[in-house]
Amino acid sequence: MNQEIAEPRTAEPASHFPHFSVLLSSTPRGARLARLLADAQFRSWGIPPDAARHIVAELAANAVTHGRVPGRDFRLTLYMVDGTLRIEVTDTRRERLPRLQQPAPGAESGRGLLLVDALADRWGVREDRFPRKTVWAELRCAPPEPAPTGPGPDGSFSQGT
Repeated sequence: MNQEIAEPRTAEPASHFPHFSVLLSSTPRGARLARLLADAQFRSWGIPPDAARHIVAELAANAVTHGRVPGRDFRLTLYMVDGTLRIEVTDTRRERLPRLQQPAPGAESGRGLLLVDALADRWGVREDRFPRKTVWAELRCAPPEPAPTGPGPDGSFSQGT
């Protein structure tokens, strides 16, 4: 009988901030999956998903539409640091940097970055090692309000949670 002796593994240091990252196909299905996975992650972190969901949808759609290179995927990364949610979408079309512009009247597309600009507290583009670029957006997420500790409407006192 063969026996293997495993070396004891050292524990990985615990992450000091919540994070999530996934590689997805540069297809409409990949963009849809990015939205669904991000929505589930926001809910698990207790983040109101509305604005963040729209930002992920726009950045993923842009990666699939404008950043697509056949056979190459895009990456969605989410993380929280000090109450700020950072959303990053990395694709492989560095030569096609997004820029904010007004769409032509009556145009059916071209408003995605306007939406990101309106919803995010900050956003930008980081040029990575060739051939990648990362479009990122940040949202400040307020911590939940503590329960009141004063007298209630009936005059009784309640404990904060």
